[in-house]
Amino acid sequence: MASDKMKNVGFIGLGIMGKPMASNLIKTGYSVGVCNRSLKPVAELEKIGARSYPTPKKLAAQVDVVIDMVTDAPDVMKVILGENGVALGSHKGLVVIDMSTNSPDTSIEISRKLEESGVEFLDAPVSGGDKGAREGTLTIMVGGKKQVFEDSLPIFKSMGKEIVYMGSTGSGQATKLCNQVAVSLHTLATCESLLLGTASGLDSKDLLRVLTSGAAGSWNLANLGPRIAQRDFEPGFKAAHIAKDLRYVMRMAEKFKITLPGSGIVYQLYNAVLADEYGEKGTQVLARVLEKLADREIR
Repeated sequence: MASDKMKNVGFIGLGIMGKPMASNLIKTGYSVGVCNRSLKPVAELEKIGARSYPTPKKLAAQVDVVIDMVTDAPDVMKVILGENGVALGSHKGLVVIDMSTNSPDTSIEISRKLEESGVEFLDAPVSGGDKGAREGTLTIMVGGKKQVFEDSLPIFKSMGKEIVYMGSTGSGQATKLCNQVAVSLHTLATCESLLLGTASGLDSKDLLRVLTSGAAGSWNLANLGPRIAQRDFEPGFKAAHIAKDLRYVMRMAEKFKITLPGSGIVYQLYNAVLADEYGEKGTQVLARVLEKLADREIR
């Protein structure tokens, strides 16, 4: 049930992930205000009790907590600190939770600027894709003040199953980028396994049955493997977004002077995905690049 301390929640960004997350908040008893560029998801959420606001500024003035779920760091900066942004409608005691995936440095910058107005900030990116968002089973990794995290925990529990406090501001984003390293490399492994297997004449369904039941098993194999074999490249998580996340990974690697060869390779392969204009497809469309190099399809 909704927390009495934070019963009014504002949600900005109603895309593949944001819309079902906002819907789950409504279903668990929160009073939810929404703001989004496209009005269709706003209208759909209004039917189940959401209130709509024309700008983040007006939304922030009416709620206890603002959550944003947008695409990239510039978008986060715009909706929180930009013209008609959250900061301009903020009030002392407001909590802002950025659940997008971007840069730890962005989180630290936003937190410092909001703190000047008595506004608290958490960076809380998620993992679990559109399925996890719909079912309320997301993994949520959170950075910021421990007390603010604990106060916000009922909100997170309305959207996720595994909620972990990772440390100071920026820790949530750093954790998500580690997650994206593993996710992207697992996606590459899934694509390569299927390409090799089908080139060898193996049935993809039987191959996936074996791979998912043994030590090779992974979420990617179980969920994306069948979609690749069925030529289903529609997004649960867009290829353009994982490419963006890997860009931040490479910046972090440069900052800390560490070598991430696997991440570097898969980042370049996703650049090829973007060059082939597959960015709006799901991350599994990486298979198309490997198929192009091999001059054969996974079937």
